[in-house]
Amino acid sequence: MREGSLEAPTRHPVEWRTDDFWDQDKLDAELERVYDICHGCRRCVSLCDSFPTLFDLVDESETMEVDGVAKADYHKVVEQCYLCDLCYMTKCPYVPPHEWNVDFPHLMLRAKAVHFRKEGARLRDRVLTSTDTTFGLATIPLVDVTVNALNRNATFRKALESGFGIHHEAPVPQFHSNTLRKRVKPMVKNLEPRPVGDTTGKVALYATCYGNYNSPEIGEDFVKVFQHNGIHIDIVPREKCCGMPKLELGDLETVQKLKEANIPVLAKLVDQGYDLVAPIPSCVLMYKQELPLLFPEDADVLKVKAAFFDPFEYLWLRHKGGALNTGFPNAMGDIAYQVACHQRVQNIGLKTRDVLNLVPDTTVTAQERCSGHDGTYAIKQETRDKSVKIARPVVRKVDQQEPDHFMSDCPMAAKHIANLSEKVERAEHPMTLLRMAYGL
Repeated sequence: MREGSLEAPTRHPVEWRTDDFWDQDKLDAELERVYDICHGCRRCVSLCDSFPTLFDLVDESETMEVDGVAKADYHKVVEQCYLCDLCYMTKCPYVPPHEWNVDFPHLMLRAKAVHFRKEGARLRDRVLTSTDTTFGLATIPLVDVTVNALNRNATFRKALESGFGIHHEAPVPQFHSNTLRKRVKPMVKNLEPRPVGDTTGKVALYATCYGNYNSPEIGEDFVKVFQHNGIHIDIVPREKCCGMPKLELGDLETVQKLKEANIPVLAKLVDQGYDLVAPIPSCVLMYKQELPLLFPEDADVLKVKAAFFDPFEYLWLRHKGGALNTGFPNAMGDIAYQVACHQRVQNIGLKTRDVLNLVPDTTVTAQERCSGHDGTYAIKQETRDKSVKIARPVVRKVDQQEPDHFMSDCPMAAKHIANLSEKVERAEHPMTLLRMAYGL
């Protein structure tokens, strides 16, 4: 291993607006190079199904090396990657600044993008990743009631699987016509911001598609907890999807359109003294990492990146500055905590655990294993079983613990695990538990 290989990992910008990025031959050459490195290492075999798929292709080839794998099969590996980023951040010893310069997730992103530009995507995947349109239609008053009832109907779910490819056993989110944006606006109080450390004490909540349409009660928890801690909190006045679903599809042109809709709004808020938070780790990561790497020359993207915080990272910074209310009348007992992948790769530490451990008679046990959910991987007919396999280790740990509460910062991951668990009745968001601890 070369000198300097123990340096902190670094990410290079994604050069998606160059001709080389889209060249199939050059892509295949880079896939072969990286696949060969991964084959020789095999450290990531337990993370997701991309690596077992690759190693099976190699081991079953005539040469038992990557040169024996047909290039037409390279995309089978790509299809199993849902860009969790864990191989880059927690496993791979060859990431930059290592001279081999392996960035497996962004190579998979490149392959997804090239494939999408050439062949597009099936209707199901276009619909599932068009969250603004799909979720907006599903939350029209009375339509939401019908959609939720159908999703609970076994016959309908079997038909949906047969015709649309959504697995009949996969838990799907509820839809609410009374969205987060409708609920939160009347709750906002005009509090005088108190800057502490790197925080202004004035926050704009980016609702996110899932937070707005599927779990609006979490937004109410945010408002109650932040206001209880003297933090002024508003809702972002208007927003589109962060772009993560389209990124995972490889539709970079739509990612750019969503960036052009969101960044000016968020950058204006930053100029007005707001910090930014969101209830879903993937959306936070989109603004803190993926958009800055896709648009490294955009000053407003970098401005938004600097102002965006994971919500519990934000509360912990306030606590370090002596500004967090630590008067908790209610103990939460034994909490099992699945750490979402897109939170882990933000390199902020386990701040959700640390904040909730401030509550007396409360113990948070963190499980740093992937849920296998992704945004859509766990509900697709062809990948549902694989997602369940990936989730089994964390489900087993949670069941062994038999906790009083089970939580994850990612509501989708939490519901996936709770659905598979024999000991957990329901999944909860950490902000919900913090609100309960405050007795709000």
